[in-house]
Amino acid sequence: MQLAQIISSRFKPLQSRFSRNNEQTIIARDGVCLPAGPVVPKRPKNSLAKAHNSDVLEIPCPDPTAEDRERDFHQQRGQRLSRQEQWAEISKAIQAADRCLRKTEGGMPVADLIGFGARADVVNACEHALISGKPEKDAPMLAGIEELETILAENPSDYAIATVVAHAHMDMGWSWRGSRFDIDVSETNQNAFCAHFDRAADILAPFNELKPKPAFLAAAECVQRSGRQDGNAKIADAYATLIDLDPSNARIMRSMGNHLLPRWFGDYDTLELEARRTAARTQDTWGAGAYTWVQFDAIACDDTACARLDIEFFVDGLRDILKRTKDQYTVNLLAAYCANTMGNATGGNDEADQIRSQIGDCAKWIIREYLTELHPMLWAHAARGFDNNLFVRCPDRFAASGEADALRIIGNVFRRDIANGNRIVFTDDGPICQPA
Repeated sequence: MQLAQIISSRFKPLQSRFSRNNEQTIIARDGVCLPAGPVVPKRPKNSLAKAHNSDVLEIPCPDPTAEDRERDFHQQRGQRLSRQEQWAEISKAIQAADRCLRKTEGGMPVADLIGFGARADVVNACEHALISGKPEKDAPMLAGIEELETILAENPSDYAIATVVAHAHMDMGWSWRGSRFDIDVSETNQNAFCAHFDRAADILAPFNELKPKPAFLAAAECVQRSGRQDGNAKIADAYATLIDLDPSNARIMRSMGNHLLPRWFGDYDTLELEARRTAARTQDTWGAGAYTWVQFDAIACDDTACARLDIEFFVDGLRDILKRTKDQYTVNLLAAYCANTMGNATGGNDEADQIRSQIGDCAKWIIREYLTELHPMLWAHAARGFDNNLFVRCPDRFAASGEADALRIIGNVFRRDIANGNRIVFTDDGPICQPA
């Protein structure tokens, strides 16, 4: 099918009938753009309280962090090259990073960052049109993806370019659908989601048998499978293959755990089994850490998965992760997750709440033993459950909310020392007590 026919048959009729589930959007106190109505996610109690401990806590708060600078560099490189239409250079950069599995200090694949930058303008234009409500009928939502499709047609055998275009379609699909359950998504929005994911499948299909399989391509295939109605067909095997290709990529494990929940394509027994299998296969890389990474997001959004967790295995995994990766991005990620995502969450399941409480307690030793600087954005995202579809309208307010959360929680960890007249100073070797 020609490009014009694809666009006309799959996307343009949907654009003219767009509805964002018939909802307006609101700006939350922390600067997050959310749909109005009963589904607004809850934030932890008192999470926006003023950080009264700021005068007795001294902790570096770099802005931007080293991880931010490194990620921005690679994203901006991809974006700059795409704006200059230097797609041969984009492909070369992605493939070079992919071959050596190059990552940032915080563990983000460089190939993913370059690819994200290369498609950012197209995806951002679509998200901007959709997030504010009903777009104008002549909104250029498809112009960018048409240009990417043209570039793909000119480079049909380039897996890197094909993967970037497929990712653009999938990102746009998620922009239409959001992160709701299927029953809460309008028919039009669901059709748009499926159309984009179907097109991504068509784009990736010619590379299904590519050997050896590049990790950048294998990751896209897993993402595409997650958007299919029959996504449960061997999805665990697909993720296992990807993890074997790139065992140091924790993001893959987190994604697999989420997609093995019953709300997606798995069940609780499969989740537990695959978490243990992954830990066994990646023992040399993570110790017990892979069990923790696979369960990380799954238990944060599912009470039953949380209640069934092997808490001792999970905590061992936390310790093994921090023994192997002491960068402050990972330290802040785990501390914020334990304290904010899990420790401040409650539900209607007593067993799950007990597990959350034990995970929340882990934040104390993580902060005391490993924390040397503060990354407010990570703490803010932790309060929102690390929602990939979160739209932050006011980054300054969002970061301020994360900083307030972190200072309050850190102050509670050292409350006895502070009550005894000390101030807590975080150094490169960790926190120390000094007379106030």
